[in-house]
Amino acid sequence: MDGSLRIGRLFGIPILLHWTFLLIIPLLAYIIGSEIDDTSQMLHQIFNIGIDTSIISAGYTPWILGAIVALGLFFGVLVHELAHSLVARSKGIKMQSITLLMFGGVAQMDEGMPEPRTELPMALAGPITSLIFGLVCCGLVYFVPEMTPDTAIQGVLVFIFGYIGVLNVMLFAFNLIPAFPMDGGRVLRAVLASRMPLDRATRIAANVGKAFAVIFGIVGLYFLSPFLILIALFVYIGAGLESTAVQYNVLLRDVVVGDMMSSPVITVPSNLPLEKVIEMMYSSKHLGFPVIERDSLVGMVTLVDVNRTSPIDREAMQVKDVMTKDIITLPPTASVIDALRIMSSRNIGRIPIVHDNQIVGIVTRTDILKVTELKKI
Repeated sequence: MDGSLRIGRLFGIPILLHWTFLLIIPLLAYIIGSEIDDTSQMLHQIFNIGIDTSIISAGYTPWILGAIVALGLFFGVLVHELAHSLVARSKGIKMQSITLLMFGGVAQMDEGMPEPRTELPMALAGPITSLIFGLVCCGLVYFVPEMTPDTAIQGVLVFIFGYIGVLNVMLFAFNLIPAFPMDGGRVLRAVLASRMPLDRATRIAANVGKAFAVIFGIVGLYFLSPFLILIALFVYIGAGLESTAVQYNVLLRDVVVGDMMSSPVITVPSNLPLEKVIEMMYSSKHLGFPVIERDSLVGMVTLVDVNRTSPIDREAMQVKDVMTKDIITLPPTASVIDALRIMSSRNIGRIPIVHDNQIVGIVTRTDILKVTELKKI
């Protein structure tokens, strides 16, 4: 995912940190720290246990505890997504990565859409793991007196374990709401898909998700809650994207790139002056060309590559100076869904089609969109 930093691996799965994560941690720390007294009272009522707040409320401690609880919550999110990933891998699905971002986490699969019988246990694994993690943290609250005799330190530990526990139980409940892109929406889709076609099941589940989003939005506006309004937008957009993705999968599942590629292909030599390439882009309305050297495909030159250079330098440059050399190619028999997935994950607009080491065509995002529209007829 763009804007993400790799921080390690767990069980062979890369763990990524999105830049939005760095925004939400200090924000959550501030919110939690600002409400430290009210939260302590809430935890006292939930667990029916006394909380010494002498350290909790002193100096900068509220915001330090806020940061600890925020990190604890996202550790719970990581465990949640890891559960999804490990269940998916046990079903034979290869996992690309887990990304932590502002609104939680995303476990990215190589496959676009798992079978309903596979999706159901995958979707349930995350919330159940959040519930177990939350209950374990809640249980630790009652063991705090055994950890230390100091009542002030006991208060700190009760606050940390109790708050992280409550938040993860809430994460469990929130994720089971039947609204995409949350796990409850996937559970609903998996149940419906056992009785009807996948695209219809997705459409129903997405509409349910949009209904919940509208409810969240109305409640958020009534109580002037920016957080609820953001969640409403997140759920509404996510439901729409999920429905569109499944529609693409259904419409294009039997289409291969050889059926829709553009051919013959306009190619350019590696020693062509860069200004000539720009002229070709204007005249042909194509924004990218395969680069050929000694009858072999050696790269791609696109408008993005050209824009990386200054107008002054272009006069003395050739295609080989700016072209992208590490290119992805596909055979004519490759699925269009695979091509679309590669374009989305690599943020590229076109893929050369190669057969017997010769370029025979090229497929672009525009080609795929046109075929999709025709398939709707």
